[in-house]
Amino acid sequence: MADRTRLIGREHESRMLDRLVARLDGGHGEAVVVRGEPGIGKTALLEAVRSAPGPRVLEASGVEFETDFAFAALHQLCVPMLSGIDRLPQPQSAALEAAFGLSVGGVPDPFRVGLAALSLLSETATKRPLLCVVDDAQWLDRASAQALAFAARRLRDEPVAFVFAMREESDRRELSGLRELPLSGLTAADARRLLATRVRAPLDGPVRDRIIAEARGNPLALLELPRTADLAGGFALPDTTTAADRVEAGFRARMRELPADTRMLVLAAAAEPTGNPLLLWRAAQALGIDIRATAPAEDAELLTIGTWVRFRHPLVRSGIYRSASAADRRAVHGALARATDDRTDPDRRAWHDALAATGPDEDLAGALERTAERARARGGIAAAAAFLAEAARLTPDPGLRADRALAAANAKRDVGAVDVASDLAAAAEAGPHDAARQVAAETLRARIAFDTRRNRAAVAKLLRAAQHTAGLDPASAREMFLETLAAAVFVGRFADRPRALDVAAAARALPPAPEPARPLDMLLDGLSIQVEKGFPAAAPQLRRAVDAYVRGETDEHGTGELWIACSAAMDLWDGPSWQVLAERQVRLSRLGGALPVLPVALSYRALAHIHTGEFDDASALVDEAYAIAAEVGVPGLVYVDVTLAAWRGDEQRTLHLAEFALPDAVEHCEGRLVTALEFARAVLYNGLGRYEAAMEAIRLPADLDEMGFLTCIPTEFVEAAARAGRADLAAPVLERLAEVTRAAGTDWALGTERCARALLTDGPAADDLYREAIIRLDRTDAGVHAARARLVYGEWLRRQGYRVEARTHLQAAHQALTSIGAHAFAARAAGELAATGEHVRKRTGDTPTRLTAQEFQIAKLVATGATSKEIGSQLFLSPRTIDAHLRNIFRKLGITSRRQLRDRRFSV
Repeated sequence: MADRTRLIGREHESRMLDRLVARLDGGHGEAVVVRGEPGIGKTALLEAVRSAPGPRVLEASGVEFETDFAFAALHQLCVPMLSGIDRLPQPQSAALEAAFGLSVGGVPDPFRVGLAALSLLSETATKRPLLCVVDDAQWLDRASAQALAFAARRLRDEPVAFVFAMREESDRRELSGLRELPLSGLTAADARRLLATRVRAPLDGPVRDRIIAEARGNPLALLELPRTADLAGGFALPDTTTAADRVEAGFRARMRELPADTRMLVLAAAAEPTGNPLLLWRAAQALGIDIRATAPAEDAELLTIGTWVRFRHPLVRSGIYRSASAADRRAVHGALARATDDRTDPDRRAWHDALAATGPDEDLAGALERTAERARARGGIAAAAAFLAEAARLTPDPGLRADRALAAANAKRDVGAVDVASDLAAAAEAGPHDAARQVAAETLRARIAFDTRRNRAAVAKLLRAAQHTAGLDPASAREMFLETLAAAVFVGRFADRPRALDVAAAARALPPAPEPARPLDMLLDGLSIQVEKGFPAAAPQLRRAVDAYVRGETDEHGTGELWIACSAAMDLWDGPSWQVLAERQVRLSRLGGALPVLPVALSYRALAHIHTGEFDDASALVDEAYAIAAEVGVPGLVYVDVTLAAWRGDEQRTLHLAEFALPDAVEHCEGRLVTALEFARAVLYNGLGRYEAAMEAIRLPADLDEMGFLTCIPTEFVEAAARAGRADLAAPVLERLAEVTRAAGTDWALGTERCARALLTDGPAADDLYREAIIRLDRTDAGVHAARARLVYGEWLRRQGYRVEARTHLQAAHQALTSIGAHAFAARAAGELAATGEHVRKRTGDTPTRLTAQEFQIAKLVATGATSKEIGSQLFLSPRTIDAHLRNIFRKLGITSRRQLRDRRFSV
């Protein structure tokens, strides 16, 4: 940037952005967030980087009054590239077209739109590197922020760079984790240099020093204060006033000096977010103002009008709008509504009309409701919520007003505005009595309660809502009861009343589901029986439900439905169905671009990989789940991570994760997570041979008999108690385990029960039980459990004096457990082998462990024959990034082609 205007006091920041631009020539992109208070110089840095030689520059800007218009900023950025949409994969091009209103389709997910934007940027950058400059990021609409951040995190192997500018106090969490470039105030020396070069009025020393002190290093304040302040020394602003406040006050003072028509026209420009001068001229006509009235504002350097209407600074726009009277704001919005073409931009027309309204207006409310429907169809949930709230405010009929308030409340909850949603729900309930509306509002408030505090009180509210729904809509009531039962199970030990038993009893009191029953109906019936009467009584119905989900011809299931079915498959000791349903969750989440629910799906699939002894696969999915959870702003699912660490025998990580997660789980009444943490500690201690500690870790959950844990909690407790010499504690748990495994009837179930019973048996009977357990488990996909059965059998044989036979089983166990990565259990086997006089040779790690988790995933997918585009769509990366990873994979494995991967451990 040496040949461009040098920014005083910003030499370091300019060099950093120079390096970012220079890296583009090597095909490496990056994203940087320039952060600082208003007027600190963010926009000046962006102007400097825009003039960088080489890359093509694309621009977008957040606008304060456009934060509810979905994908507005992304559309600004992509307009110059839209001719390339047809070259994208069809799902991506369809997502972008729907987001931009170019076609009518399903609701576009922001993250699929982000992947499409990344692909479009990557495709465009093949001709020339791209520099994307996004100003005022604090005012980006949420959908654009999610999509842009998604793309910005995936630039390492793309000749594309992003530079965002954002206010210091802004909480734009979508951009969290990106590299930041904070801007602080100028030094006193730099402030003097800036004043000397930019302020032509003569300043004596005391006045100059006072300006510098008042500006506090803010460049815009340094340049604006001399225009509005008393240069003789009248800087008597209170210390609590920020530099931005002073600058904004200065802009407002300049506005007051302008003619009335000019002020009105500048207010119209401030209220019009697109910056379209033709629209401003039409609004001027509607206001009866000559367009030449803008000249004094341009002379005062408040704004410029050329191809676009641009304000000197965002503070000008916000200050002018906020300082205007309510009557003037309504007047300019009315003029802008008349100036906006209802055919090409009906949404903004309706929005300006709403802001111009002085009282209820059904025609306008109906238009806003239709606008909300269009916004939702484009994925603009936040916009739909805003339009619906305005529609409710303007509706004259009390009943219809309440209906619209309820619709707005649901939309507000969808975007996380739970306080506003609660207020709107209360407004809906206050309307004329309508049973369906009252129950719907009650249901919404119950869900909000569970969103904010997952405790027994919230479960009680969900239960009451489900019971009230039953009298109005039986089908919806069954869905609500399943949701409530899942909530009660999630709360677990913390739900004293109402317990899952209360929910199950109420669900069982419902009339039978009409035939043919939905999978959801079968699942609700089965789980209700399980809670009321125990698993053995419920097993036949659960079997029918899981089979219905596995063979289901439709993928249309409610949120959370598949994970509940997955949990039921686990309780049925049905590994294949567990795998199918877990894989389906992942597939549907990926295909739908549903990143917010993908971490849960990945976690269930990772648990299934642990079950089969595929720890590397599980680790790859855990890493991906963490990365996506952080990206979409949901909590990381630590329970799978801690489970994997425990199975690997990583004591430090297991205990660290458990100690980190436990206080939060208790505070938020997440009983299911507490049980998962206790189970992980038990697995760890059993692997390490600390049986007393394992028994204590899992004693409470062994008595709880919780759904989804029937295959793991009892077995860990029986082994720990038996080895700790507490057969008296192990025996009753074993008998409960036997009831469950007999009802399930699978080889996994029966093999596990035989192994657990052998631990409490002596003599030849124990030998027979161990042998049957191994035979049965070898017929299953439960690789890690089969290896553990050989371990405990080998330990028993050695203690009985059968050293030679013990070595056979211990060697097989050691080899399998080492290969799987269950290091603590493998060490147990090695110790037992040493006691028989057998020397254990150290094994080197398998080749795939040298790959990163993401490389491992890519290698597996390449081995199936998937193309880079197909893999990129699954993993939410661009094809160019997939190819870059593939080059690293080839180098690490010493191969040169995709075909060679199929001969390695990557087949699926």
